[in-house]
Amino acid sequence: MDVEEMYQEIILDHYRQKHHSGLREPFDAQVVQVNPSCGDEVMLRVTLDGDTVKDVSYDGVGCSISQAATSVMTDLVIGKSVENARERYAEFHEMMHSKGRMEPNEETLEDGIAFVGVAKFVNRVKCALLGWEALREALDQTAAEPGGATATMTQEK
Repeated sequence: MDVEEMYQEIILDHYRQKHHSGLREPFDAQVVQVNPSCGDEVMLRVTLDGDTVKDVSYDGVGCSISQAATSVMTDLVIGKSVENARERYAEFHEMMHSKGRMEPNEETLEDGIAFVGVAKFVNRVKCALLGWEALREALDQTAAEPGGATATMTQEK
C-alpha cells in the first residue's frame, strides 16, 4: 500500500466511523458552517473547562472529506488547551492551502496528515476546512462571549 492509498483509507475510516459525532450538552458555543459551493454543512458544539477544550460534538451532512476532517479535528483538540487547538487549526489551515507541497508534521496533526493530498484540489479545500472553521468560530465566540453563544456562518465561494 502506497502513502496515497493509506491516506485515502484514513479518510474513509473517519468517514465511516465518525469520532465524537452527535450533538451533546452542555456546550459553551454552537456554530453552523455551510459550504454553499457543494452543500456540505456542519453544526458544531464546543465545551470548555477553563482554558481546556473539554468536548467537541457535531452533526453534519456532506462529502467524506468534510465529515472525516471534522472527525480528525475532534481527536486533535479535545483535551488540549484553547491555545493548542488554535495552533492545530493554523497548522491544518496552512497545510490545506499548501496545494499539497507542505510536509505535514505527523506528531501534531496525526491522522490530519491524510488531507495533504486533498490540498492539491482547490475545490476540495473548503470541504476539509469546514469543521475546522466551525471550531475557530466557536473558540472565538467563547473568548468574546463567556457563557455560550450560537452563530451560523457560511463559507464564501
